[in-house]
This record gives sequence, C-alpha cells and structure tokens, in this order.
Amino acid sequence: MCQKASIEILNYWDRIRGQFDAPLRAQIDPASVRHILPHLFILEEMPSGTSRFRLAGTAICNLFGRELRERSFASLWAGDQSDDPVRIARSVMAHAVPALMNATGYTVSGRQLAVELAMMPIRSSSETCDRLLGCLTPVANSTSLGAEPVEFLSLDRSRMLTDRSTLQTEEPEEQQASNALLVSTGSDFGGTMRRMLHLKIFEGGRT
Repeated sequence: MCQKASIEILNYWDRIRGQFDAPLRAQIDPASVRHILPHLFILEEMPSGTSRFRLAGTAICNLFGRELRERSFASLWAGDQSDDPVRIARSVMAHAVPALMNATGYTVSGRQLAVELAMMPIRSSSETCDRLLGCLTPVANSTSLGAEPVEFLSLDRSRMLTDRSTLQTEEPEEQQASNALLVSTGSDFGGTMRRMLHLKIFEGGRT
C-alpha cells in the first residue's frame, strides 16, 4: 500500500469501527475525509449478486471519462477479467474484511496507468454488510494520459487485509491539497454522500 489516500481512508475506517469487523454507515463522517472525497466510491450488493456503484467521486469519473453511478463494478474491468475483482468485492462484504487491489488502466491508444484500490466493508445495519467504501487513486500522475480516459482496468494483484496490524500504517504529515483533490462546486459529491449515509453535517465550520 503506497497511496496516501488509501492509507488515510483505511486508517480512518479502522478507527471508527472500534472492535467490530465493520462500521455502520452512520458512523462515517464525510467531513473527516473531505479532501479525498473525489477518490472515494461506494459499492452496493444487488439481489442478483452483482455489485454496482452507489456513488463515485469526481476524480474517479473523470479518470474513466463517464459517470459511474448505478453502473456495475464489472464495467471497469476488461472482458472476462472482471470475475476476480467482482469476487473480491463480494468477499469484502460477505466476510467483512478489507482488501487492496493493484491494477493497470488502459486507454484506447494503449497508454497505461497504474492504480490502487482499497475496499472496506460497511454495514447498513448491525446484521447486514451489503456495501463497501472504496478508494481508487492513480499511482502516477494521471495527466500523463492527456485527454484520454481509461477504458478498462486489468487486475495485477490483490490481497485481503485479514491482519489488523497491517492497517496500522503511519499517515503522512502533510495532506495533499492540490486542486485535483478538491470537490468541484457543481459535483456535490459530499452532499450526496451525506444523504446516502443518512448523516447531518453543518457546513461552514473549520475542522
């Protein structure tokens, strides 16, 4: 795990869950991770057994050049290579264990970009773990792709983070504060996330 956003969201998730295997969605405070909201997504398990995007941050949608909300998680992956990533996402929810995936994104012209995905289970109730909170970040600067969006991902490696000690990663002292990590005025991803998580946040204060 090398991305600052992955480290931060995993450590945040680990703190709020306490001694439980997964936190309730009502425990998630978007204001606490507002500077990485564009890189966050929420997947939900459908009755058909598939996983689809309930929310996807602006940085993720911009990377793929399309809105991902209500699209299947499988749609990010190349052809039949979606089986393993989808199975991993379902395992995160079914077993309430976080996972880390490394993948390579490909454009139409064949340009490549390494990305890191961290996925953590969240519960809609004390009995049901049917969603996951995810973070998707490029390992390198995505401007190297030019105007080309990523067409699909190919899974390189993955691991389930079953040992709690692996989550105790030191957070960087300085937070990334570039404009690329800020939510654009028109996206309102944070507001949508608050509504989806049934949270009440008062805007305008300093953290």
